[in-house]
Amino acid sequence: MSFFTFLARRFVAGKTCQEAVKVCRRLNGEGIAATLDFLGEEVRERRQATQATQEYKRLLHKIAEAEVDANISLKLTQLGLSVEEDFCRQNLEEIVREAQATDNFVRIDMEGSAYTQKTLDIFYRLFERYKNVGAVIQAYLHRSQEDIERLNRLGARVRLCKGAYRESPEIACQSREEVSRNFDLLARRLLEQGNQSALATHDEERIWNAIDFARQRSIAKASFELQMLYGLRVSLGKELVRRGYRFRMYVPYGTHWFSYFYRRLRERKENVAFVFRSLLRE
Repeated sequence: MSFFTFLARRFVAGKTCQEAVKVCRRLNGEGIAATLDFLGEEVRERRQATQATQEYKRLLHKIAEAEVDANISLKLTQLGLSVEEDFCRQNLEEIVREAQATDNFVRIDMEGSAYTQKTLDIFYRLFERYKNVGAVIQAYLHRSQEDIERLNRLGARVRLCKGAYRESPEIACQSREEVSRNFDLLARRLLEQGNQSALATHDEERIWNAIDFARQRSIAKASFELQMLYGLRVSLGKELVRRGYRFRMYVPYGTHWFSYFYRRLRERKENVAFVFRSLLRE
């Protein structure tokens, strides 16, 4: 069995939305919520973007029918951002309207810095009419504090992550220590001023720093949530649930798992080491 096939079996919830929803039901039984991601990105054809749009609409109906605690996450390049921005926005709006009709929520994932402003521009435009849509901010980007301040003022729901793409020093922090400091700073901003903020990291020190800050400021556990990738740091996630914190797993599914892992591992060598360390901890 190849390394990538092993990763797929451990970290991907099957090929179909039905399989993914079954995984959500199991996670829910352990007190864990989910956000489902249909794998795919960097789409260059309208046909593929339309197919992804229809899959997300089907997924929202499957979630509603199964009555599982799960929302969805998606990437705008999968919906045609590299084809045409208006086409992508229309596809996203279809999904957001479907989510509204099924009482669900859509998180727009953040990709490489070439797409950051385009992604936020589309988000801001939709957020004027739909409040069931949220954004992701990457802590390693120098611009992120300003972005979070604007999002907080709007009352938008933000997921904060460290960021996994290779970026230049002019655009992003380069050292692990600098990224961690920025993550802590932005997490505090979200905890104090955000709306149902999500802190997405597998870094225990970042998690406990955020929890300690929330405790010191008497910030309610129910006002934020902690998130991790499906299959990683499982025991830590269960410990957070036992302590009464809201915890959500990011659960990918689909047939495009090879490009998903290859891109992540190729972009930053730290990602390879992180996966191995995480597996050894469980």
